[in-house]
Amino acid sequence: MLTENGLTFKKVILAVGKSDLRRGIDGLAAMVRLKYGLDPLQEDTLFLFCGVRRDRLKGLLWTGDRFILLYIRLADGCFQWPGTAEEARSITPEEFKRLMDGFSVDSSVGPGRVVSVNDPKAKRKR
Repeated sequence: MLTENGLTFKKVILAVGKSDLRRGIDGLAAMVRLKYGLDPLQEDTLFLFCGVRRDRLKGLLWTGDRFILLYIRLADGCFQWPGTAEEARSITPEEFKRLMDGFSVDSSVGPGRVVSVNDPKAKRKR
């Protein structure tokens, strides 16, 4: 995948939940390995992390011979970050584009949408 700033990566994995963005390359690589059981040295794989405030992301990318640390901060608004804390999740290029544009990774319409029966937003006003 070719991004707008020229970096290439084939796969994007979200470290879902809240992450400590004070960590650097070594700390984020350790989190990928220990918390999620994944290899941070997967070539051309971008791991994304989001903090508590959800207006910033950090990305860790291994290019085969070096790590690249990305830091993205929104001037206004926040990212629609999935909240399940103990999993890592691979996303498609379309989902990555939606996330970077400020929309939810999960589709809000169509067959992929899951609505809880107890969700107050799912109940219609009669």
